[in-house]
Amino acid sequence: MKNNVFLLLSVIAVLVISSCKKDVDNPSHPSNEGEVITTLRLTFVDSANTSDVRVAEFRDPDGPGGIAYDRFDTIRLARNSTYYTQVLLLNETVTPADTISNEVLQESDEHLLCYTPVGISATVVVTDIDSNNLPIGLRSSWYTTGAGNGTMLVVLKHQPGTKNGNCSTGETDVEVGFPVAVN
Repeated sequence: MKNNVFLLLSVIAVLVISSCKKDVDNPSHPSNEGEVITTLRLTFVDSANTSDVRVAEFRDPDGPGGIAYDRFDTIRLARNSTYYTQVLLLNETVTPADTISNEVLQESDEHLLCYTPVGISATVVVTDIDSNNLPIGLRSSWYTTGAGNGTMLVVLKHQPGTKNGNCSTGETDVEVGFPVAVN
């Protein structure tokens, strides 16, 4: 049953991308043009051993629709550890690739990365904040305790005019349920 739930969560949360729409009819409420996010890469650096660097990536080279993803890594972390984590978001449908993380940082008062652990002993604390003292989520600290397998749901929310640090508001730009193994 536990494996079925894990598989179901992974499949459901593989990747959902929705575009932010540009409001050309109302220039007083501008928003972003549609974004394509093809890659979500998480880089983990062990706080006790900075040479221990781990990377987990989801990559769908043509974006939503079309061909399926070609990379979907499992996040592998050690138990009872702290990891400094950074997110990289890319649009690789254009040349050169567009670093969407830069836009998220530039428009940090409109974006929030959310992390939801399911079935694992891990806590995520966002360590970067915007000009309103609200979390951004491009940088975070991950704390693991017990060993086990589960999922970490990573969601980028676009929240122009509504950002309050809560993940329940706004449009979802990208959502990936990474499988996680804590050993």
